[in-house]
Amino acid sequence: MTDDLPSPALLPSGLTDLLPPEAAREAALVEAMHAVFATHGYERVKPPLLEFEDSLLAGSGAAMADQTFRVMDPDSHRMLGLRADTTPQVARIAATRLAGVARPLRLSYSGQVLRVRGSQLAPQRQIPQVGIELIGHDSAEADAEVALLGVEALAAAGIVSPSLDITLPTMAPALLDAAGAQGDLRRKLARALDRKDAAAVTALAAEAGPPANGLTALLTAAGPADGALAALAQAALPPVARAIADNAAAIVASIRARAPELRITLDPVEFRGLQYHVGVAFTLYGPGQTGELARGGRYLSGDEPATGMTLYPDAVGRAVLPRPLPPRVFVPRGGDAAAAATLRAQGFTTVAALSAADTPHSLRCSHILRGTVAALIEENA
Repeated sequence: MTDDLPSPALLPSGLTDLLPPEAAREAALVEAMHAVFATHGYERVKPPLLEFEDSLLAGSGAAMADQTFRVMDPDSHRMLGLRADTTPQVARIAATRLAGVARPLRLSYSGQVLRVRGSQLAPQRQIPQVGIELIGHDSAEADAEVALLGVEALAAAGIVSPSLDITLPTMAPALLDAAGAQGDLRRKLARALDRKDAAAVTALAAEAGPPANGLTALLTAAGPADGALAALAQAALPPVARAIADNAAAIVASIRARAPELRITLDPVEFRGLQYHVGVAFTLYGPGQTGELARGGRYLSGDEPATGMTLYPDAVGRAVLPRPLPPRVFVPRGGDAAAAATLRAQGFTTVAALSAADTPHSLRCSHILRGTVAALIEENA
């Protein structure tokens, strides 16, 4: 019967073990990012893995309801949710435990989240996150600060040439509202925008009438920020949409003032997967084909304005060349403990033999403690 049992190494889909040395490298990336955040005044918080469902899924957390695992708490007999995103938890902390602290709040966090399902492109269901939230201030400068901190954190992790993609998830709804598009027509237009189908957008926008007619021009304007901002400046936008465009221009100008070499793209009518964003949204991409490394944007933290950025250490780790680990020094039984401590202070890793069976090879050591120094072990010795 035992032969029919699954292997103990088998894990549910979307979940993996992180083994040496990858686990250590990911931890080092997280700490490198936190070090950047700390130098800018962001203080770390640590929310729990589980919360009561009604508080976890309140406010911006409602957007993650269909991705949240739920369990019954045997103590309180209330439903608990296992976090699928950390941002709503930080919002709760800001609104309750830190309600009396002067604004703006600058908070950072890291930890694992678990989601009901992955996507075709990202099948992982357990995802490491590290990020920042700036709560209590609504300005272009605040959004620019968060975006640039994401860039700086990636640089500390080894990504030196990222690109920043800015989207305006409230622009398309503002234009559809102004045109009075409702019901089936609105759903069709949203789907056409989602699929980047310019021909369908043109036909449906004509049916909706002004100012939806401008959607096609904005759809095709996606690309380098200067060109997209020029298209927004020339477009006949209603007041709400004009305010969105002006805010985007101010954010880009604030970013460019501090990072003139940063590559910035802008998509005025992109809104996929941005259910709780109420202003600009950001995505950071690595060079080449490294994919999405961070995502964030403006949202409401309870009733307070907020902006934040979440970085994905697993994706960052795949995008950078592995940094060499410290040399491992084999310490024979009876070796000089003080010398081993000195080597550790110098950045070596020391591995002590516990029995005569332990060898430098079995303990994966490249050096051996000889007297008081770390001697390189010759491969053919």
